[in-house]
Amino acid sequence: MATARLILLLTVAAAAAGSCCFCSAQEVIVGGVGEQLATAPPAAPAPSPPPPPSYCGSVRTAVEAHNIIGWKTVPADCAEYVSDYLTGERYGRDSDVVINEAIAYAESLKLSGHGKEIWVFDVDETALSTLPYQAKHGYGTKPYDHASFVQYVAGGSAPALQGTLRLYRRLLQLGIKPVFLTDRTEDQRAVTTHNLLSQGYCSWEKLLLQPVGLQTTTQAFKTGERQKLVSAGYVIVGNIGDQWSDILGSPEGYRTFKYPNPIYYVA
Repeated sequence: MATARLILLLTVAAAAAGSCCFCSAQEVIVGGVGEQLATAPPAAPAPSPPPPPSYCGSVRTAVEAHNIIGWKTVPADCAEYVSDYLTGERYGRDSDVVINEAIAYAESLKLSGHGKEIWVFDVDETALSTLPYQAKHGYGTKPYDHASFVQYVAGGSAPALQGTLRLYRRLLQLGIKPVFLTDRTEDQRAVTTHNLLSQGYCSWEKLLLQPVGLQTTTQAFKTGERQKLVSAGYVIVGNIGDQWSDILGSPEGYRTFKYPNPIYYVA
């Protein structure tokens, strides 16, 4: 009996000793991993892309002020700057300043009551946005491709620039008649009409487009069309466009408004 009790005690002691060694070994292993993790150097962060050159903002300002003219493309290293400008808050704020000034001016006018006061609107980048197209074509860093742009226009899905639509609706309330004057061509009349209507523009007085194959500058064409309007008895109280060629050339109208556009230049 004593022998049996001794054997039992030895067995329990051996089991306890084995259990203690296992726990100690586990603690050592875990401790080793912890030490390795604690002393391992942190992973290097992915390098950030370089910011756009600081001169990009100055170039945009010079373009808007018409101090840089005749340019063909946006500098390639300014693509990110233009993208950030157009898709961020700044473009909307800059546009709202123009639109708010235009509305304040329109509300200050004393109309004749004859129904001949008109306001001239450009279409692309003034009434409708081509930003979905520009986003796929380098934000102005690539040369203008007529075929792909015509395809975009043919889709009839250009979104309205909401600030311009706000001005447009206020003018209708005031009794000033909108006239669209665009360098889109006559063969694009149907799709342009559909696109404008689908985006909330309605009740315009005229939609003036270029004849197909006309060989002249945009400024010369638009100046001539405005002269025809004046000769027909209309009074151009306002004129808004994203290009200087939209608003230069007599008769410009009583007051002109330049909508921001850093993407392309049209003479």
